[in-house]
Amino acid sequence: MASTVDYTSPSAQFTFDVNKSNLFKKDNQNFINVLGINQLNTLENTSLLDIFLSTSNVVEPHYHQNAAELVYCISGAATVSIMNPYTKEILNFPITPGQVANVPQGWWHYEMATVDHTHLLAIFDAPTPEVILGSDLLKFTPANVMAHTYCLDQRQWEKTIAPIQPSTYIGPSKNCQQSSRPHMPYGQQGYYPSFPYYPYY
Repeated sequence: MASTVDYTSPSAQFTFDVNKSNLFKKDNQNFINVLGINQLNTLENTSLLDIFLSTSNVVEPHYHQNAAELVYCISGAATVSIMNPYTKEILNFPITPGQVANVPQGWWHYEMATVDHTHLLAIFDAPTPEVILGSDLLKFTPANVMAHTYCLDQRQWEKTIAPIQPSTYIGPSKNCQQSSRPHMPYGQQGYYPSFPYYPYY
């Protein structure tokens, strides 16, 4: 396939500082930088997220409707969890420096740091990594639709999701007050270490 990039143009960009392109920042230890075609105009079918996490912080459940994702661990350690849409199983893949986990396009997934100073690189086969976030699905689907569809008490549903902030990206929130850690069953591949809490299982 022929390239659509005009490499002779004076405006063609061949380098970029990803540190200057923040997508989301929770605090100084938990943030995501982005590189896509909007940052570097000679990119074609590639983009990335540069992800920094401290222990037990989670890149919230989400999926990428336009790209597969390869998660590479630069430093620290994390568990990459994906839901296989064919078997309905949650597969958990612990990764450490030099290891990768592959997330097929459109698969529901999330990443949790298991140590401080975790640095992940998420690489996509699209010029912009589009995303549908779990927090947005929960907040923007009308409560009456959720209650009716799943036979829920609408007021209880609204109370339950009230603390959720749209576009959370990295959870849990700073003011999270969880009194107990939910039961964490072992997954098909790998397992979850014991943390004070696990907000997304």
